[in-house]
Amino acid sequence: MTPPPADSPAPLSTEDLRAAEEAYEKQVWRDLPRNYAAHLVHGLLGQTGFRLVHAPTFVPAYIYLLSGSEIAVGLALGAQYLGAGLSSIFGATLIETRKRVLPVGFVTGALMRLQVLGLALSGLFLPDDWALVAVALFLGLFGFFNGMQAVMFNYLLSKVIPVARRGRLTGLRNFLAGITASAVAYFGGSYFIESNALGNGYSATFLTAFLMTSAGLLMLLFVREPEPPVVRAPSKFASRLKELPALLRSDPAYTKFFLARALSAFGTIAVPFYVLYAGKSIGLSGQVIGILSIAFLLTQTATNLLWGVVADRTGNRFVFQASLALWVGATLLLITGEGIVLVSLAFAGLGAGFGGWQVASQNLVLEFGKREDLPMRIAVSNTATWLMMAAGPAIGGLLASLGTYEWVFAAAIAFKSTAFALVLLFVDEPRRRGSR
Repeated sequence: MTPPPADSPAPLSTEDLRAAEEAYEKQVWRDLPRNYAAHLVHGLLGQTGFRLVHAPTFVPAYIYLLSGSEIAVGLALGAQYLGAGLSSIFGATLIETRKRVLPVGFVTGALMRLQVLGLALSGLFLPDDWALVAVALFLGLFGFFNGMQAVMFNYLLSKVIPVARRGRLTGLRNFLAGITASAVAYFGGSYFIESNALGNGYSATFLTAFLMTSAGLLMLLFVREPEPPVVRAPSKFASRLKELPALLRSDPAYTKFFLARALSAFGTIAVPFYVLYAGKSIGLSGQVIGILSIAFLLTQTATNLLWGVVADRTGNRFVFQASLALWVGATLLLITGEGIVLVSLAFAGLGAGFGGWQVASQNLVLEFGKREDLPMRIAVSNTATWLMMAAGPAIGGLLASLGTYEWVFAAAIAFKSTAFALVLLFVDEPRRRGSR
């Protein structure tokens, strides 16, 4: 075995390690009120802004307005998720050897928000053809930095918020953010887009998102991040990649969840086309986009509180399954329903199911394995998810252009149903194994 470098600290004895772990836990609980509040306000402002970008209404409708092509919609949205898939593992290697990750998180968070500003400015100052190219570029970079930030902030969340409090925090955070995002979305659709504010209503909406997310990032200045007694020793990026198969083999249940999450992520093949499908029957005015955005975001918001409570009581495994079932049911309603009321109800179900899936997917991965492997485990899971979400819209756009939107929805239902079955049959509830 290669000896440690001369300047590396000596390994802690068993007694010292136990004492250090106890001190770490005491700091987590001592700073919990402050960190809880900081994460809550950060989530309120950040999630509000980012939901305007992630919601399956504004960005797909804007790209379709610029291009008139389902394939362009799929490729542009695919660029966003491809960027995230390419950066997640790299993001993990940046932080897994650090005792504090907030400094790196601030940099990636700022770079991510600058891409939203780019979306806004390109619509204001570029002609449509160039604006379309710029949108694809900025979405790709947005995804790239989002992939890194997701690993860093999920890891930070696992450090400062005990597992028994995470569900309520994420539920309350998403609830408050969704309420605000719903109001901003309706205002953006009914006022910004209808009145063509600033000469481009979509740009005005994205500019609002940039301002809100930037304010949210500043809230992390109030977080007190504990330093764990043990972190991974530095290693080369290529060496860490070679260790990934062993990481997956170390826990068969995690491997099955990894596959189920990836398959369900491919079910997002239909997400960019929900609003375009709705537009065939009820039109696609700014007011309609605002109403459907409210239906999606408001129910995603309201049910996040419920998902959080259920997750804390029964575990994220159940939430993962229940949200997939709801997501499938809402897709069927969108296909069969007619008129603004039923379509809005379908979007409400889509928002609730998609929101629950996001909460459970992100939180469940935190409950497998050892703490020192957590950044890479988050990154591996996120990479598979993002890559599937990159391929999904691109393939969905091709299916929609060659066939019908119903073909796209049928493929999405099949993948989500397969993911449901995998978790039901092969993944146990990790909390019942005892605390790490």
